[in-house]
Amino acid sequence: MRCFIGIDLGSTTTKAVVIDEHQNILGRGITNSRSNYDTAAAIAKQEALVNSRFHLFREKLGSTGALNGALDGFIAQLERDFRSEQYLEQLADLEQTCQRSLATAHFAGAPVREALDEVFRRLTAEAPALFAPGAKRKSDFFRDIAGSQYLATGEVVAKEVGTRYDYLLNLFDRSIIEVENRVYADSIRRHLLAALERTFIALPETTARRAQVEAPIKGILDTELEETYVVGTGYGRARLPFSKEHIRSEILCHGLGAHVMYPGTATVLDIGGQDTKAIQIDPAGIVESFQMNDRCAAGCGRYLGYIADEMNMGLHELGPMAMKSTKAIRINSTCTVFAGAELRDRLSLGDKREDIMAGLHRAIILRAMSILARSGGVRDQFTFTGGVAKNEAAVKSLKELIKENYGDVTLNIDPDSIYTGALGGATFAWRAVVEEGRSVETRV
Repeated sequence: MRCFIGIDLGSTTTKAVVIDEHQNILGRGITNSRSNYDTAAAIAKQEALVNSRFHLFREKLGSTGALNGALDGFIAQLERDFRSEQYLEQLADLEQTCQRSLATAHFAGAPVREALDEVFRRLTAEAPALFAPGAKRKSDFFRDIAGSQYLATGEVVAKEVGTRYDYLLNLFDRSIIEVENRVYADSIRRHLLAALERTFIALPETTARRAQVEAPIKGILDTELEETYVVGTGYGRARLPFSKEHIRSEILCHGLGAHVMYPGTATVLDIGGQDTKAIQIDPAGIVESFQMNDRCAAGCGRYLGYIADEMNMGLHELGPMAMKSTKAIRINSTCTVFAGAELRDRLSLGDKREDIMAGLHRAIILRAMSILARSGGVRDQFTFTGGVAKNEAAVKSLKELIKENYGDVTLNIDPDSIYTGALGGATFAWRAVVEEGRSVETRV
């Protein structure tokens, strides 16, 4: 099966999208952006291809009718079991890496080794619960999941064993980057087959239909997903490991990606981790004009991350807190240097955290509105993309300000809008081969 892949190497996350010859989206993948951009690109692409397999599993099993209404539950369980297999492999890798780090540490000794062994024994025992039905995880990235579990468990074990907690922290810090920068591509088929066995055990009602289910899945596993053409874009596109012919600007990719998602799009606002982009496109998705924030990341995802750190909160908690606001507070600064000071001043004056959060979100969108105005304003239809598009308080402020300044405008927000740039890249890849007749020159 010929596949066309777009990779968007952002400042905080790297995304990949796989489409087929008919421009249908097969899969999406996302990972942390790392100092090793080559690895980030490879992992995001690998995740998108795995996601494509699950899409094809669902499609094939749905066409056979083998599961008679139990398809959604089966696919969900299969993916949970697959992620559990992946996590356990990385956890074992992290343990071995920590052991190697301990061997060369100045604090190496029996108490620390005993504590380290016990930490990983408990983490391994707790792993299945992380992927049980209904389990909630703040993140799907290994570093975040394993890190939070390791730190919490390590603190308890260090006290029990009578060793210093900072020794365990040191081992984790020295080891995690090495582990998260490894690509486990050779393990995917093995993990999928192991997950299939676990799923049949977890869902015994499917056992009688095992042959009807197993054959299509193994057939898809044996189907090659040919990486026909890859196009890269994003903040770190200059570091992507392929030639200039396979690179497109993020402005072009976000414009085209928004057009693919919503063909009526005329104006695009993308608020990512590092920058804000306002793009005007024509009816074919071709960029007519654009503006970006300059000099700093004020009003972007990194700014929200800084505020979350100042408030000792998770980034995902900011929007819901702001939605509880009952009083409008004006925030004067969207600069990360001064925002922390203003935040502390507001708190000392007795302002509520939820009102401060609402004011901060409005300040971010006001900055975006000025960039939109410089690009040519807001035209119908208006598409909002990027990670901040998932923040309900930012969306609320945007809707209010758009109505105040431009009246009634159709606002499009796709649940997968964070993949807009990668989708544009995949579409450029498809066009390069199908419309322009280019041959494959490189793969990631």
